[in-house]
Amino acid sequence: MRRAAALVITPLLAGFALAGCGSSSSTSASSSASSSASAAATDTYQAVTVTGSFGKAPKVTIPKETGTGNLLTKTLIQGTGAKLTNTEGMVGNYVAYDWSGKTSKLLGSSYTSGSPSLFVGQLLPGLETSLIGQKLGSRVLAVIPPKDAFGTSGNSQEGIGAKDTLVFVIDLDSTFPTASVPGTQSTTVGGALPTVTPPKSGSTAGPTISVDTKATAPKALQVKTLITGTGAKVKSGQDLAVQYTGVIWRTGKVFDSSWSRNQPFTTVIGQGQVIKGWDTGLVGQTVGSRVLLVVPPAQGYGTAGASTAGIKGTDTLVFVVDILAAV
Repeated sequence: MRRAAALVITPLLAGFALAGCGSSSSTSASSSASSSASAAATDTYQAVTVTGSFGKAPKVTIPKETGTGNLLTKTLIQGTGAKLTNTEGMVGNYVAYDWSGKTSKLLGSSYTSGSPSLFVGQLLPGLETSLIGQKLGSRVLAVIPPKDAFGTSGNSQEGIGAKDTLVFVIDLDSTFPTASVPGTQSTTVGGALPTVTPPKSGSTAGPTISVDTKATAPKALQVKTLITGTGAKVKSGQDLAVQYTGVIWRTGKVFDSSWSRNQPFTTVIGQGQVIKGWDTGLVGQTVGSRVLLVVPPAQGYGTAGASTAGIKGTDTLVFVVDILAAV
């Protein structure tokens, strides 16, 4: 879908999402207290300190010595909200450091950008282990060794070496569903436009799009709201998390679907990072909405098309998009 090469919204978290999910041992604050003296002597992760209140940029102190230890998770501030599950995305603030040898550098901070970040999709194994099960309203410290981050390859794009430790402090604000938006469709549209059949209750599959391939596609962009969400209106420049399916009108066939990958898609909306039909059709919709977009070639991939997806320069595209979150 995207014209840009990056796969997720925040450059920092985009790199971190590429490593995929996995399991890793975690050392909590209570368990670390019972570690042996010999282990503590070589575990410099325990010396990382954090001060500050929830929602405010923390002060993180990282030792001027090489980081060593197992994955360390500390709940610095205990929240009282629901626990984060592996079927939800999370909105939160973060600061992250690359700890290399005896030095450390800031990788990124949402506190300075003025808006929180979306944590959705495949996070680094160590980051996922540290966050799942934490309560909303919590501040969490995660000190992640290479084996629970990028492994022996590191991440050259972010300047992260193969032996570097990553340090995160994350404030968990809120969650959102990642399978689909809640609510019942008010219409399946149909008539001169495609018909959208919602999935069965409890299914993680997306809606089914049925196109009359013999009918003439509309020449102008069509935007139909199938479920009206109760969230805030989407603004240009926001980070958006969605599920979607795309169909070629000419063939009636699906050419791409985040639902089929069981993986929400993230992008900056209204800034040319996706096709114009998305930028025009999704800005102004409310979070929690399901939207049908019928996109003529000029607002899709233009006369060039997208041969790798089987899209010709004359093809009209049909999308159903669930707007999961926007920040």
